Amino acid sequence: MNVPGAVLLAPSPDKFSKYNAMYYLKGAAAGGICCSITHGALTPVDVVKTRVQLDPVKYNKGLVGGFRQVIAEEGVMALSTGLGATAFGYFVQGWFKFGGVEFFKIQMVKTLGEEKAWENKTPIYLGAAAAAEFIADIFLCPLEAVRIRSVSDPEFCDGLADGFVKMLKAEGVGGFYSGFIPILCKQVPYTMAKFAVQGNAAEAMYAGIGKTPSEVSETTGLGISLASGVVAGVASAIISHPADTLLSKINKAGAGGDGPMMSRLLNIAKETGFVKLCTVGLLPRCVMIGSLTAGQFGIFDTVMNALGASKFHFTNPNAAPGDHH
Repeated sequence: MNVPGAVLLAPSPDKFSKYNAMYYLKGAAAGGICCSITHGALTPVDVVKTRVQLDPVKYNKGLVGGFRQVIAEEGVMALSTGLGATAFGYFVQGWFKFGGVEFFKIQMVKTLGEEKAWENKTPIYLGAAAAAEFIADIFLCPLEAVRIRSVSDPEFCDGLADGFVKMLKAEGVGGFYSGFIPILCKQVPYTMAKFAVQGNAAEAMYAGIGKTPSEVSETTGLGISLASGVVAGVASAIISHPADTLLSKINKAGAGGDGPMMSRLLNIAKETGFVKLCTVGLLPRCVMIGSLTAGQFGIFDTVMNALGASKFHFTNPNAAPGDHH
């Protein structure tokens, strides 16, 4: 029997016992570590990208030119603006996102049974990613608000704790969630695309070499994680870019007027124009998210292996033993 993609193994029902609280804890820790490292490392790119989105008239020389402008005007340390908020915020977000995806994915497979789950693996990826991302964003949103404010106004605060106190005094709790709707509009489709595309890309790669994840060396497995991560990153960057631009602009003081959130977002969208929303800063974002996503899946799998946990994978229960592709 030759079944394309029947290569990622899922446990039979009697093996579900290994997917317990400790497994989810390991998945959450690996997710926190991989997101914190990758987003922290890309802070300089994010600083320049945010400046380009907030002030495209001034920063109009592309990514490399933007780096030169920021360093010339403010010194090289300006490129680390928001590093603390970024590393901490994305550890928390990665904890809930990767841990949540594993949790919701496995619960759905348990509920549907292996055969139905195999037939519906893409909807399961999408549903698990959406649920996990929604929960993660509740925790990420205040940290992202402080980070964007500190990047757009370097005089605003001296670090994460100071930024929290100042924003709370100036705007109340609502100030932390002014970007919640755009962060959901950006992060939920982005995460859905990221996990669904990466899962299917990895599966196609394993099918191409005719092996299961447990049959390949750690180096080959890592290579597949990285390659499928690049594909997923570029796809999800393009999908979520308009909302990312809106999110950068809504956190800029006074952007879009003083009305309710939706009218401010509509005002910003009208002022910017649809084409610019989709294209301004897109190339640096594809580079950034492509490398970031590859790094995340590579580090996630490495940390999971180091913790002695093997990541949950789908399988075709009707495939004959030994059929990998």
